[in-house]
Amino acid sequence: MEYNNLIVELADDIITLTISREKALNALNKETMQELNHFFTVEALQNKSLKGIIITGAGPKSFVAGADIKEFLGLDADAGKEMAKYGQDVFFAIEQFHRPVIAAVNGFALGGGCELAMACHMRIAGEKARFSQPEVNLGLIPGYGGTQRLVQLIGKGKAMELLMTADMVGAEEALRLGLVNHVVPQGDEVTKAKEILLKISEKAPLAISKIISCVDAFYRICEDGFAKEVAEFGACCKTEDFKEGAAAFVERRKADFKGR
Repeated sequence: MEYNNLIVELADDIITLTISREKALNALNKETMQELNHFFTVEALQNKSLKGIIITGAGPKSFVAGADIKEFLGLDADAGKEMAKYGQDVFFAIEQFHRPVIAAVNGFALGGGCELAMACHMRIAGEKARFSQPEVNLGLIPGYGGTQRLVQLIGKGKAMELLMTADMVGAEEALRLGLVNHVVPQGDEVTKAKEILLKISEKAPLAISKIISCVDAFYRICEDGFAKEVAEFGACCKTEDFKEGAAAFVERRKADFKGR
């Protein structure tokens, strides 16, 4: 699939995925959501040596400044439900991706942009990053998972406040709240994300993918996260990576993991 709104760059087995609609502050229109869906459910799965993915926005101002509101005009209840369900499915594909996905937030992360960042496994914020869920200003609520993931990340009370006031928080407050993992000088977001991905790439890749699935299970009401952890721990024990990791520990050497 040829992408009109995504730029895909591969270096050191790490993909930097840039949302490229700079004139629209990288707002998520229908086409961009379709491209994100294809990338995470088709293209990225074909790269067997992939270490991780970094998502960022084009230009100095915005990561993703929400959805494209022009496409909301004329929505009725059924069309609104269909749009929200599709958006949630795309972001689930990101959240459940088997390799680490890090949001490099280089500016405004508003509405759907904040929801996109929260769907990633980690978030690196530049000093000028700003986060908000402003949907109540439009008579709406977040539809791409914002009411759920914001609570998971910062707790019920503060999430309620931000969701109902539409207040914007800066990078340092986002760090204090637990919304982001690190704050870095403006322009260093992708560099910091690559540093983290390279560190993770030295670990057993099968174990990393199981960490992702187990942590995700904690938040799914229909799934027992503790039972998931037991099953995945057992699965790790039969892998070559586990045998290599244990042997390397005993022999006091660096492990050479093969992802098997």
